[in-house]
Amino acid sequence: MTSLHDTRWLQLDGTANTRDLGGLPTTDGGRTLPFRILRSDNLQTLSDADVQRLVEEIGLREVIDLRTSAEVLLEGRGPLRARPEVTHRHFTLLPERGQYTDVFAAEEPEVPELQSGWLESVLPRQVAEHDEGEPPPVKSYLGYLSHRPEAVVGALRALAAPAEGASVVNCAAGKDRTGVVVALTLAVAGVPHEEIAIDYGLSGDVIDGIFARLAATRTYGGDVERRDTAAHAPRRETMDRVLELLDERYGGPIGWLEQHGFGADEQAALRARLRG
Repeated sequence: MTSLHDTRWLQLDGTANTRDLGGLPTTDGGRTLPFRILRSDNLQTLSDADVQRLVEEIGLREVIDLRTSAEVLLEGRGPLRARPEVTHRHFTLLPERGQYTDVFAAEEPEVPELQSGWLESVLPRQVAEHDEGEPPPVKSYLGYLSHRPEAVVGALRALAAPAEGASVVNCAAGKDRTGVVVALTLAVAGVPHEEIAIDYGLSGDVIDGIFARLAATRTYGGDVERRDTAAHAPRRETMDRVLELLDERYGGPIGWLEQHGFGADEQAALRARLRG
């Protein structure tokens, strides 16, 4: 079990749930490299000091945004959008109208018409039909994989592409959509299931801060205030169960990725990104 959890947190003014994926142990006795891939909650309220730290000190060069087009549009241009050296990619894990494949959606003049319930991406309740017996978050995560596999794979392809600096994967809370993409990424890097589940569960340590930030926004505030914060805190057993089901159905996360077109060369590129 890793002892580096505390050192991986990035204390920023504008987020509650940002941490580095470096320093995690791998099955071959190695560790993932620091400041290659980060994970985070909403990046809209980063301070000037946060932006300077991320871009100039850590070397952030890419944002993998997993929010819906509605969230991107309603929240507006975040401060990282003003930095020309930072590329933004958009891969929504919920079905929606339109074919947005990048955060160029933020340039659209109006919020598109989306199916009702789009806000459930923050507090997920999306259900895969054959998983009715699973706990709600497990059903939601399997739903991402069932309904938006092309977006999940697209996010990993973006992370696998050659890059000079760091990338950050984010959504609104940084725990659900981000948690699934990060879990698959870490699996490709050779991080064992137990450590993937531990990393996922760390977001539960800052759940009050996550919800406080979301509650302060016009986009998420009304929905968040009606929810029980503790009930939506990530727990290790949730990710344990998701990984167990992927083992049973596909031979593991790698099997799911291979079945959906993320092949050996792309896996090697993503592994190299985190392992060197």
